[in-house]
Amino acid sequence: MQRTILIVDDEESICKSLGNILLDEGYDILAANSGEEALKLLDEELPSLVLLDIWLPGIDGMEVLKTAKNLYPKLPLVMMSGHGTIETAVKATKLGAFDFIEKPLSLEKIILTVRHALEMSRLEEENLLLRQKINQDYELTGTSPPIMELKEMISIVAPTNAWILIMGENGTGKELVARAIHRQSKRADKPMIEVNCAAIPEELIESELFGHEKGAFTGATEKKRGKFDLAHEGTIFLDEVADMSLKAQAKILRILQEKKFERVGGNKVIQVDVRVLAATNKDLEKEMEEGRFRQDLFYRLNVIPLMVPPLRSRKEDIPLLMERFLADFALKEGEPKKILGEDALAILMEHSWPGNVRELKNFIERLAIMTPSIVISAHDIPPLPKEGHKVEPFRDPVQDYVSGSFREAKMDFEKSYLAKKLREFEGNISKTAESIGLERSNLHKKIKAYGLESKGE
Repeated sequence: MQRTILIVDDEESICKSLGNILLDEGYDILAANSGEEALKLLDEELPSLVLLDIWLPGIDGMEVLKTAKNLYPKLPLVMMSGHGTIETAVKATKLGAFDFIEKPLSLEKIILTVRHALEMSRLEEENLLLRQKINQDYELTGTSPPIMELKEMISIVAPTNAWILIMGENGTGKELVARAIHRQSKRADKPMIEVNCAAIPEELIESELFGHEKGAFTGATEKKRGKFDLAHEGTIFLDEVADMSLKAQAKILRILQEKKFERVGGNKVIQVDVRVLAATNKDLEKEMEEGRFRQDLFYRLNVIPLMVPPLRSRKEDIPLLMERFLADFALKEGEPKKILGEDALAILMEHSWPGNVRELKNFIERLAIMTPSIVISAHDIPPLPKEGHKVEPFRDPVQDYVSGSFREAKMDFEKSYLAKKLREFEGNISKTAESIGLERSNLHKKIKAYGLESKGE
């Protein structure tokens, strides 16, 4: 993409020589001999970068810099001066100048500085677009009263440092809520580290959470930073917190209380500043009554409770969600967006969606793949369970395969089991491997052998 550079200098020869060199480098050039003319050009035709002399007749370069940065904060300006001092350079930098170059000008340095400034500007633009995309990807979709109430609660609690317990059924979007809270918090520019509490083996919990020193145990070939260390000054998200063992809960509680820890095999005390978000699909009060969840940990985490509504309680959001999923799928696959017919929509609105938004998303993607025409009609929809709240039981492999050999029955069972687990973890190989206690490489071989679908990490 061709970039335009505005050269501002009262010496005609400098404007001309700089302009010719930058033209040879492939840039478009604008020139101004005064501060007033420069501001007029900025208003008429915003350039990609400004080379600005400090000593100008009328409005000087510092005033132009100040005005330009107020009007166009993202515009990079490089200051030039033949009477430069350290104080002048510091002042220009504080006012927002990208760099300061002394005269007589080194043409090599000018070209290098221009390239560097434009590259930084490009990266900032890409970063902004990426942030916007992330915000869209993790946006809570819906306008129903339950979801609007949840959005309002998020907007109230997110800017605080309060710890939040997010509750809701599987597939309702608890992770989306956590990410929305982090994005709207004062820690948004710091990391959000997710901990899948259900997936960490008890013997590795300390290493995963707190890290370890080299040689701390067999296999510890190098120092490793733990999740809490990585989340310093940011947010840590304890997903499926109720699935931790009591021993793991005790370790979590200790660091939450003391806000400090030592790496496994180390003796250095590390202070940590994290905001804690936790999520669960279980009734923690019932879990406490039955002795599976620590009461003191519950009260530590449950500063502000948020309940994510199930899809059946906000059915008016289903058309919006379907439209979103169809658009996302079309964008991801580079295909025309499918349209959901009124007859198909009427059928899908009747279903109770026990798997909530996750089930709906997977079903819509399946329809988009399997429907050859642009319009998805009622004829394209496979039969849906009448009683949405009942989970279809896993088939009995003994009854299904009694006619085959033991080896065939074992292979069929393994294929069905792995297919079910992959669906459960949305095709993620790493999460599936952790869940079933199989090495990732072994699982990958079996997936390939059985021709199953996955999406890698």
